[in-house]
Amino acid sequence: MATPELGPGEAIVAVMASSVNYNTVWTSIFEPVSTFGFLERYGRVSELTRKHDLPYHVVGSDLAGVVLEVGPGVNKWKAGDEVVAHCLSVELEDPAGHDDTMMDPQQRIWGFETNFGGLAELALVKSNQLMPKPGHLSWEEAAAPGLVNSTAYRQLVSRNGANMKQGDTVLIWGASGGLGSYATQMALNGGAIPVCVVSSPEKAEIVRRMGAELVIDRSAEQYAFWKDENTQDPKEWQRLGKKIRELTGGEDVDIVFEHPGRETFGASVYVAKKGGTIVTCASTTGYMHSYDNRYLWMNLKKILSSHFANYKEAWEANRLIDKGLIHPTLSKVYPMAEVGQAALDVHRNAHQGKVGVLTLAPEEGLGVRNAEKREQHLEAINRFRGI
Repeated sequence: MATPELGPGEAIVAVMASSVNYNTVWTSIFEPVSTFGFLERYGRVSELTRKHDLPYHVVGSDLAGVVLEVGPGVNKWKAGDEVVAHCLSVELEDPAGHDDTMMDPQQRIWGFETNFGGLAELALVKSNQLMPKPGHLSWEEAAAPGLVNSTAYRQLVSRNGANMKQGDTVLIWGASGGLGSYATQMALNGGAIPVCVVSSPEKAEIVRRMGAELVIDRSAEQYAFWKDENTQDPKEWQRLGKKIRELTGGEDVDIVFEHPGRETFGASVYVAKKGGTIVTCASTTGYMHSYDNRYLWMNLKKILSSHFANYKEAWEANRLIDKGLIHPTLSKVYPMAEVGQAALDVHRNAHQGKVGVLTLAPEEGLGVRNAEKREQHLEAINRFRGI
């Protein structure tokens, strides 16, 4: 593909490594919509954005790499800087975006709703997507956290999300997965009490190795929240609530970290404590949620939406990685030639944590600049490897 034209406020990055998120799966299977529609609409915004409207879509919403060139007006970054990128693309020409950039009317997810994403040798980003690459991580490790780490931070920690505090009990669906594995770490790191829901004994062992003590194995409990395609089973919600109270010493959860969507949402609303919060993003099992409103309205619970993160939140989430307080959850790495298989793994949930992709990096393990710091955290960095 031709290298895109570099515009004001933009940068070209040589991508050393990237990773697969569920939005890459959605793009790949043309569900719920074809992302070429996003590119067409973005191309109509200005002369600068017209270059995104192409008959091909370079996808990918994570990267770690090296700045090659910056456009006019870029002062913070220069060629040679080692960086990671978050996936928020904003125009910031509307006042609505200046309190929280996620509220910008032209907010998009780079590599999903824009072109020239991270699953390529070269990527085009806005300069305000760039953040310093943590020096103790390899290229593929540094590329893995971006989207999911920032998403989990806003959803769980930020005042724009659940505003988690010390002592909060947090139910985390898919606690060993790409998003849940970061939510679990943030809960533990922030003094909260995670109740980790997983789907196998192997996944239960993973979250225990992260430090979680309260674990629910859905496969062992055999929860069936739906009787059929159209009917949920409240008795199963009640059974889940009882299991949670057994683990917590009689407490219901303050926060439910929701992302499966349709399959679990009714249960999530039910099990949250009176006055509790269900904070939701994505919906990997379906977008049409249904629940019994009596348990929401009469118990003063809140449903809160969350979507990716603003630059400040992404920067703070990346800082936690750099400080060694949160660690990558990279389990497997594919070469670029096998990126289709990487996406299929995520589609089928045949993975743990994050699946990485080497782009320009010829092999794993390159890019480490602080070996001493790495050695201090090596066990945690490798916790998901080979699982």
